Amino acid sequence: MIRLQQVFKRYGRFEAVRGLDLHIRGGELFGLLGPNGAGKTTTLRMIAGILAPTAGTIEIAGIDVMRRPMLAKANLGFIPDRPFVYDKLTGAEFLRFTAALFGQDGAAVERRLDELLELFELTRWKHELTESYSHGMRQKLIIASALVHRPKVIVVDEPMIGLDPKSVRLLKQIFRSFVKRGGTVLMSTHTLEIVEELCDRVGIIRQGELAACGTIDDLRRGDDNRDAGLEELFLRLTGGHVQHDLDAVLG
Repeated sequence: MIRLQQVFKRYGRFEAVRGLDLHIRGGELFGLLGPNGAGKTTTLRMIAGILAPTAGTIEIAGIDVMRRPMLAKANLGFIPDRPFVYDKLTGAEFLRFTAALFGQDGAAVERRLDELLELFELTRWKHELTESYSHGMRQKLIIASALVHRPKVIVVDEPMIGLDPKSVRLLKQIFRSFVKRGGTVLMSTHTLEIVEELCDRVGIIRQGELAACGTIDDLRRGDDNRDAGLEELFLRLTGGHVQHDLDAVLG
C-alpha cells in the first residue's frame, strides 16, 4: 500500500532523508520511530504529498504520488502532528469542506459526517465554530476529516497528543478495525508503549536512514539481549543512551 524507493530529501547540503526504502503492506499497522530530527515528519509529509522528494519514488496503493498526486491522495487520510482547522468554519462545515476536496458531497457525505461526529462525541458542537474547540476536540475533528472520504491508507504523526484516555482507546480501536478490514496505517510516535501494543512492524530511522525494520521479535534477534524491550532496542539503535552525570547536573 505504501512503497518508498531510494527516497532522498535535501535542503541545500543537508540531507533530511537519505535513500529510504520502505514497503508497507495492506492490512498492516506500521510504526515509524526515530529521535527528534531523524527525518520522520519529513518522510510522512513526502508520503502525503505535502513535500516533494529530491529523488526517488513514493507510491500509495500503486499510484506514484508525484506523477498522479490527486489520484494518490484520494486513497490517503493524513493526520498531522498539529491539528490545524479553519477557525471560522463549524465542525460540520470543516468535514463538508474536506469531503469536497475529494469530490464528495450530497446526502452520503451528510450521513458520513454525522457518523463521524457522533463517533468522536462532537455532535453537540456540530454547528459551533472550531475556534471554540479545545485542543483535544480539534484533534478529534482532524482525525474525523482523515476518515471522511474512506481512504485505503492512513498516515498519522503523533496521533495521541491532546487526547484524553477515552479518546486514545477509541483511536486504538479505529486503527485496529481499519487494518483488519485491509487498510494500512503508518504511524509515527514517540510513545513506545503504543507502538508495542499496536504495531505489526516497526521501522527505526536514524539520521535520515532506516537503521532497522521488522517485528519487535525481529529487532530482538539482531540484538545481544533477546529479552530487550522496545525502549532499550530503540536507544541502542539510535545511540540514545543517557550517559550524563545527572547527580552533578541536578545537585
